[in-house]
Amino acid sequence: MKINVKKSCCMRVGPRCNANCANLQISDGRYLPWVSEIRYLGIFVVRARSFRCSFSHSKRSFFGAVNGVFGKLLNLAYEVVILELVQSKCLPILLYGLECCNLRIADLHSLDFTYNRLFMKLFRTKSIDVVKDCQHFFRCCSPERSCPKES
Repeated sequence: MKINVKKSCCMRVGPRCNANCANLQISDGRYLPWVSEIRYLGIFVVRARSFRCSFSHSKRSFFGAVNGVFGKLLNLAYEVVILELVQSKCLPILLYGLECCNLRIADLHSLDFTYNRLFMKLFRTKSIDVVKDCQHFFRCCSPERSCPKES
């Protein structure tokens, strides 16, 4: 089987994830690079002591999609319309692939913070109490409450 060096790489996960490894040479003499992050089916897996995923790319894409909706509709539509669009079009970007990752409490807090920033921007507030009330009244569940927690 031919290995495409441009699309292949090596990464180590486990207790010795930071140990140096020998370079892997393929049949044509080229070496596979060692990396600290791999993208597989839209999920970014990072080098760590246990299986971990990175959410920085999904958070960045989520904010890009939210800003696209806000750029078109922020002063033209009601908040409920904007929230429905964000729930249906943008939130799946943030939550994509979470079921395959063992989410730590810190990961859930990070996703929750990202989601709360959306409400802070939409309702022009910095108060987390106002954000929680808005989420309650608009029946928008935060990622922390909708995702299973790691024990």
